[in-house]
Amino acid sequence: MLDQEQIRELVSAHGASVNDGRSIRQLIEDGELPRLKGCTVLEGKVSDSVFGEALTHRDGRPIRLMFRNNRISTHDVNRGSIPFKDQVLAVNHHHMLDLVKEVVGSSQFEVAGLAASSTVIPAENLKLVMLENVVRLYMAESSTSTSLYQHWLAAKAAGQTTMRYAGHDLVVDQLEANGRLPYLMDTPSTKDKVDRTIEASELVALGVCTEGQYTAIRNASLMAFGMVSQFLAGRGMVLVDTKTEHGINAQGRIVAADELYTMDSSRFWRLDDQGEILTRDGKPVSFSKEFARGMVKDQQGDQFSEAQANEIAVRYIEGLQHLTGRAFEPDLRPRDERMVESVNLILDSLT
Repeated sequence: MLDQEQIRELVSAHGASVNDGRSIRQLIEDGELPRLKGCTVLEGKVSDSVFGEALTHRDGRPIRLMFRNNRISTHDVNRGSIPFKDQVLAVNHHHMLDLVKEVVGSSQFEVAGLAASSTVIPAENLKLVMLENVVRLYMAESSTSTSLYQHWLAAKAAGQTTMRYAGHDLVVDQLEANGRLPYLMDTPSTKDKVDRTIEASELVALGVCTEGQYTAIRNASLMAFGMVSQFLAGRGMVLVDTKTEHGINAQGRIVAADELYTMDSSRFWRLDDQGEILTRDGKPVSFSKEFARGMVKDQQGDQFSEAQANEIAVRYIEGLQHLTGRAFEPDLRPRDERMVESVNLILDSLT
């Protein structure tokens, strides 16, 4: 395991170089990946996707290549790049997917020789269900507008004794910041330009999904949450909340469509030797993107400084090691080289 000093040295020595590199769009335009010429490139907040008629599995299923990058987004704003973030979350996702894929399913294709740290993810191009299913066991303090915490603060300020949140009726005085909820809650949100928390019945009424589809998503998500929680108990950690995305595959089955139980999509808190939430300065010791959100002063414009980005990188690497129980093994090759090698390996294997 790398200790904090070793992690800081790693980030300081190689942080800038692992952030450098061309986007997948530029690599294609520069002729580095001729087999992707003519494909559609969609650039997202923290990952990019490539798909098209030329990207088809040998069995006929459409392929979507997803490219993790080092960008970090908070409050729906890009805040810059975090060294090693792409590799850390790739390993994080790979580890958790192995735990829950039998329950939530997966769109990913298995490719022999593709490293867990590969930032290129080969997956079936699903028909996406346009919702995020957020499952919560604690009411974590959060600055995001869709959070239960912010809705609770608003209810308290309005003098309400009860509040309704994503279809759940809650007693305001029975909740507390960073406290455990009365039960494990599914609290879906839309995937609009600005996400909003919504009741399942409204999702059905809007045609986002059918009642049966949401039931399948909710049940699988709740079961997977329990499986991950059991695993984390052995690591001295607790799963606070998580969000998952889903899609419909060629067989008509709903499967997980994106990353699972990563530090960007979930909150993990440390436990002390007595199994209680470990705190520092009155706050839970957390491994999640919330640490980065707390650095943002101007929600609309702030970019992280190099020092801040490096500090966030250290937290990500520390968190990964706590989650997996394994030392982080970075791939220090140029990003372009890693991406091109992974794409060619994937296409040789699947097409």
